[in-house]
Amino acid sequence: MATTIELNEQQQRAATFGCIIGTDATIADTTITEVSSKRGVDSGPLLIIAGAGTGKTNTLAHRAAHLIINGVSSERILLMTFSRRAANELAHRAQRIVSQTFKTSQTPQPINIPWVGTFHSVANRLLRLHGKSIGLDTGFSILDRDDAADQIDVLRHELGYTTLKKRFPKKATCLSIYSRCVNAQAPLKDIIETQFPWCADWQNELTQLYKRYVQIKIEQSCLDYDDLLLYWYYMTEEPQLVTTINQLFDHVLVDEYQDTNILQSQILLRLFPQGKGLTVVGDDAQSIYSFRSAEVENILQFPAHFTPPATVITLAQNYRSTQAILDLSNTLLAESKEGYQKTLISHQHYKGAAKPKLITVEDDKAQAQYIIEQLLQARESGTALRRQAVLFRSSHHSDKLEVELIRHDIPFVKYGGLKFLEAAHVKDMLCILRWADNPKHRLSGFRVLKLMTGVGPQTAQKALDYLELQQFSFLALQGFKPPNQCKEQWQTLLELLHSVHHHQTPWQGQADQIKQWYEKILEEIYDDAFVRIGDLEQLVEISQQSVSRERFLSELTLDPPTASSDLSQDPHLDDDFLILSTIHSAKGQEWTNVFILNVADGNFPNEFACGSDKAIEEERRLLYVGITRAKQNLHLIQPFKYWVPEQQRYGDRHVYGAKSRFLTTAVCDTLENTFFPLRYEEDSTPHSNLKLTVDVRKKLEAFWE
Repeated sequence: MATTIELNEQQQRAATFGCIIGTDATIADTTITEVSSKRGVDSGPLLIIAGAGTGKTNTLAHRAAHLIINGVSSERILLMTFSRRAANELAHRAQRIVSQTFKTSQTPQPINIPWVGTFHSVANRLLRLHGKSIGLDTGFSILDRDDAADQIDVLRHELGYTTLKKRFPKKATCLSIYSRCVNAQAPLKDIIETQFPWCADWQNELTQLYKRYVQIKIEQSCLDYDDLLLYWYYMTEEPQLVTTINQLFDHVLVDEYQDTNILQSQILLRLFPQGKGLTVVGDDAQSIYSFRSAEVENILQFPAHFTPPATVITLAQNYRSTQAILDLSNTLLAESKEGYQKTLISHQHYKGAAKPKLITVEDDKAQAQYIIEQLLQARESGTALRRQAVLFRSSHHSDKLEVELIRHDIPFVKYGGLKFLEAAHVKDMLCILRWADNPKHRLSGFRVLKLMTGVGPQTAQKALDYLELQQFSFLALQGFKPPNQCKEQWQTLLELLHSVHHHQTPWQGQADQIKQWYEKILEEIYDDAFVRIGDLEQLVEISQQSVSRERFLSELTLDPPTASSDLSQDPHLDDDFLILSTIHSAKGQEWTNVFILNVADGNFPNEFACGSDKAIEEERRLLYVGITRAKQNLHLIQPFKYWVPEQQRYGDRHVYGAKSRFLTTAVCDTLENTFFPLRYEEDSTPHSNLKLTVDVRKKLEAFWE
């Protein structure tokens, strides 16, 4: 049976837009040869507005499948999402749909969609192919965010900015400003004024810092995340390159378009100015990443970029939440001043489904008590902990709850913890591999050299200078005199780097070869070396999945995995655990029961958004995203008062939570209002009945006589 039967009317329209063969009836019991004689696609630009839970991924996969069924070569489809895993999942679904569409024995050969990935990974591939045309060394290395920040920190020191009497912005702030300028294509002055006003006195110094940062990257054949898009953007200024790239693709499908920044949008519009074959999918109501330079205007203005305007198809059938939850989300969005109008309708039609609850509590301790009671009740009723989630605006909002969860022996996972590639020993091993891959990668070389006994920053810098004079030949470093303590390590390292760089060891064995060398140093540096070796083995195993060293390093940097150590409890102790997550990290997820903390002004909306109408609307969208993660039960919790991190050091200080401006009369009408009182635990220790024998007050007074 053709899988397109699963699509509703709006999804079917979107999936078959521009296709000659667009219904199951025209395909069923039809041979491939018969289909080939009448298939075709004539598609202008298409915008699919996919509300929360409306089957966006399924629709996009069917769109790709229908293009292939209608004669578009799968190798000429570009499929871009914001994570490699999501892109691969879309490609696999499309393959299954094509295979299942025909009822005859003439099953098509397995299809291959080679151009699948994120904006950054696609940029990486195109730059490797065509970078020489714009003066780029196509053997470049990619700096991850930490490496880029470290490089900026080195330059801050070299330029003397760390010794100034007045505090200069830290490396992370400097990198954030730089990234905003690049991705928003905005002048430094504008970004500082609007986003970093406390850095206004440093505009000239920052300009010099960024100039030097760009020079260093060019000298070392390195690109950071932002460069991948920036170089691709500059490639689109060359008409011949635009033609060359355009000829690679007949159709481009872009997921999560509301999360694109100006640079990404401009790349697409420059490559496909007429919009032919361009399909973008997204939901303006879920545009919540402005802090990453995402621009909601990209999706709002998309139709107007083309003549005639792009076709807009809205998906409103929700397959996740009860209608009671959708009534709340619809009402919240209806009060917005911008965006595409849509009213989500529940496919499930739960009869008698409870309204979402608005719970008023005294403080964050009562908030924690309420959540724990509800969690355990739901668990006893058959809803596992992992099907429940606590969401919050900012990571610190869950501090008190985490303490109470531990006290009550409730295991949990908190998203946004330490990432796999942030672990020091993993970064060490990757730096060895990066340096072997690119001897000009000075930052990696600096870190690797300092691993050895007796090698400090000065020795490492001199060795790298010597390497540069020797035209970056690793074996030439044998002429550099290392400290006596590490002569043996030094020699084996040079032999290792030379062997890996020149592929004397095949790629599949290189990561393991590096691990064997590094393990001896690991045991000297870390007390828990045995535990860390497990991560290195995992890294070696991951490397076996890549066809080349360049592909491994690029993909690992652009789409890093997370570690099992993200779990706040040992995962082997309990196979069930609660989910804690910021709403930003929860996007795309769903749970049976959802609790949203601190729904009060100052948190929703965030206090820093209150001076801007645009920022307030993003806060509204953020709350909407949190609400629409819930399938059956939703709890919004508003405390009378709560503590903030900046004040905790001063003791028992708190702020009173004003009612959220989003909780209007209309919104509250969709909620069930309840007050949950703080329940004090009784002290079971018996009171002392001993007769008083010491007058403490007299002793205290006598102390000062």
